[in-house]
Amino acid sequence: MDPNIVAELRAALGDAVIVDPARLQAIRTDRSGWWSSSAPLVLVEARGVAEVQAVMRIATRHRVGVIPRGAGTGLAGGAAGRDGAIVLSVASMNRILELSPDDELAVVEPGVLNDELSTAAREHGLFFAPDPASKAISSIGGNIATNAGGLLCAKYGVTREAVLGLTVVLPDGELLRTGHRTVKGVTGYDLTALLVGSEGTLGVVVEATVRLLPIAPGGTATVAAFFEDVAAAARAAAAITASRLRPAVMEIIDASALAAIRAYLGPAAFEGLPLPSPGQAFLLVQSDGRDARLAAEAIAEVVRAEGVEPQISLDERTGERLLAVRRAFHAALAARGEVLIEDVCVPRSRMREMFEAIDGIARRYGVEIPTVAHAGDGNLHPNFVIPGVPVGAALEPGFAVPDAIWSAADELFHAALALGGTLTGEHGVGVLKNRWLGEELGTTSLELQRRLKAVFDPLGIMNPGAVFR
Repeated sequence: MDPNIVAELRAALGDAVIVDPARLQAIRTDRSGWWSSSAPLVLVEARGVAEVQAVMRIATRHRVGVIPRGAGTGLAGGAAGRDGAIVLSVASMNRILELSPDDELAVVEPGVLNDELSTAAREHGLFFAPDPASKAISSIGGNIATNAGGLLCAKYGVTREAVLGLTVVLPDGELLRTGHRTVKGVTGYDLTALLVGSEGTLGVVVEATVRLLPIAPGGTATVAAFFEDVAAAARAAAAITASRLRPAVMEIIDASALAAIRAYLGPAAFEGLPLPSPGQAFLLVQSDGRDARLAAEAIAEVVRAEGVEPQISLDERTGERLLAVRRAFHAALAARGEVLIEDVCVPRSRMREMFEAIDGIARRYGVEIPTVAHAGDGNLHPNFVIPGVPVGAALEPGFAVPDAIWSAADELFHAALALGGTLTGEHGVGVLKNRWLGEELGTTSLELQRRLKAVFDPLGIMNPGAVFR
């Protein structure tokens, strides 16, 4: 620990500077299952823009790395404290500064939780479209850092489509404002879009102007169906897409994931549905708006053409209960043991092939890989259950993901790329996937992105080791 840096931070920020070993230990991880082998220097819990600026100026002066952190719910290790860096938490910057129903926008600090914004907007007949399964615990700043998507993104778009403007503290402490409050705006380069998804490698988001959307009148209609296997469910999902139907939600839960969720939530969560047979997968589709019922009936016809009789519900509470089943996936696996949470995306027409590839990898390596998918956009979340590692073991110093799991993950990523897909649809690259980055981007693109980072961060202090190795 460099006492000069800590002394300067304390002089500028007082009790916002934390060096307690237990606190530093707790932030060496996130929700991915990855655990940093090295500790951060210090944790700073910023309470305002001026404090973020002070941290960045001190970090620049000492050339020490800074890892921006929000709610700590990341799934790629990008905000995990490590390598003697300053962990700069913005979780306490959690105010909704403005909510304008007339302009259908909100101005928020980065620590505002996704669900809190949606709840506030709902009072005005509006909602915040990015809808990650973690929305009850993930922050808007984290959503922006990873360009998060979620259950609704196939119809309503990912975080980038919802961000109008940003206020960002650059590595030298300077304040940058990007974007606009207007529906349109094409002046200059789109720095807002560049910063969304940059995973804290360019600057620290301290304020965001985000778009809100009207809640569709007419309610929702939900279609649920069990298929003989996940490949059949993926084929039906692709048929729904090919029929030019655009549901708000379309999710697949494979047999292994379904069993874990049922064990975690209990049978009441599936009330009104038949008990699935071993090996069956679950397809959940929800339409919204005035034509929700007609859309659900059309979706049901596509499902019947695949040889399965679905159930249709027009009860919104039932629909929300079934969506809660999907959202419980990560918690259900975490209750069983340590899990490496992954995220790939393939063209929607090739989801079946990706599920088959995952099944083959699981069999070859003798590892369980429960998988769910945002079937509306081809985004799959394979989760590697780490054998013999009980719940909480990753919080012990020295925990590491076994080499066999990394080898299986390597095959998984190559399979996704071979199908015309991508390494990550919404979780980000972080520190977990940067070893594969060049394979997807290619030499020219990778070098250009490194040069772009150097323009913002010439000293390389912003989230060092994340995204770029």
